[in-house]
Amino acid sequence: MNSPTTEQTIPLPHCSPDEWQIRKELAAAYRLVHNKGWTSLIFNHITARVPGPDEHFLINHFGLRYDEITASNLVKVDLNGNVINGDGSERINLAGYVIHSAIHGARDDVVCALHTHGPASVAVSCLEQGFMFINQDSMQFSGQIAYHDFEGLAINEDERERLVADLGTKSTLILRNHGALTVGRSVGEAFVMMWLLEHACKIQLSVMATGAKINALESGRLDTIALGVPTQQLALTPDGLGKLPFEALMREVEITDPDYCT
Repeated sequence: MNSPTTEQTIPLPHCSPDEWQIRKELAAAYRLVHNKGWTSLIFNHITARVPGPDEHFLINHFGLRYDEITASNLVKVDLNGNVINGDGSERINLAGYVIHSAIHGARDDVVCALHTHGPASVAVSCLEQGFMFINQDSMQFSGQIAYHDFEGLAINEDERERLVADLGTKSTLILRNHGALTVGRSVGEAFVMMWLLEHACKIQLSVMATGAKINALESGRLDTIALGVPTQQLALTPDGLGKLPFEALMREVEITDPDYCT
């Protein structure tokens, strides 16, 4: 996508062009999650770090459907959950604050954190064996899957330390018996990783349903393509799968949900 310029019309006071661009990308991600059927009514959450020196991040206004999220109605908060430049009407999901403040506070490399209850990834989170490396898509996650044990609703701030410790430096956290979370150095990176995860989980469930013996790959090995580049790198670098596919998806959102950037 084109970089933001000072010539853009930004309907929010106190909002820089860089922040407005992140707001648009995050709003597009909410619409895409809605369109993919990964939503759970008004629950779950996607956040993005606001560019600049302040440790602020954007989160959805709790109570809105994902197809109602726009760039301007995203709520900006600090790591303590305080609303920045609000009008007093903002509400945020407590579980969203607990999970995302922990990640943004611990991982300076994370721009976006995306949590869903996608049917396939939730199903895999309930399996004792968890995620399986059985095809090309799943190998994108080689060395990148972490697990966090179920502790009930994520509303206990004490859980934050355990959650970030379990995630470590990885890109993907399977919340056992709960759902999944991906992080990225851009909104596009986090979204594409979640798409890949949900897709790989669907394939895993389909293969398991056959009852046939599964030909598993080595989970600790990075497969390489013909050029010798690790496939994981294709997904995890800004110039890889997190860039071009998300730009294409944003063009789709501009057609299907043109009000996302209002």
